Amino acid sequence: MGGEVLVFISLFLVVFGICYLYFTTRNKERLALIEKGAEASIFVKGKREGTAPFWKVLIVNLALLLMGIGTAIFIAAFLSELGLQTEVAYPGTIFLMAGFGLYLGFTLTKKLEKEG
Repeated sequence: MGGEVLVFISLFLVVFGICYLYFTTRNKERLALIEKGAEASIFVKGKREGTAPFWKVLIVNLALLLMGIGTAIFIAAFLSELGLQTEVAYPGTIFLMAGFGLYLGFTLTKKLEKEG
């Protein structure tokens, strides 16, 4: 059996194992709460007041991440033209600007949830 097949099989098994553990643990917790007489309303995921929809948060964070990576590639090309090694310029600026984009997305998400 080739190495490629083993990678896909192990990836599938890891995803399956995580999902199995998540759902069985959630089921056991719910059964324990029901046995103790807790209300069923805690299982319903209703909309919380003042939260932004998930798709808006995802789009804002993804857009800022991609903008950060694009800006990083532009800055790295400029730095490599100035004489910095490309092996250092590209990964360093990509990680730096992607992190900055994610931080900005986190900040904007907090602001969006306060408004909504």
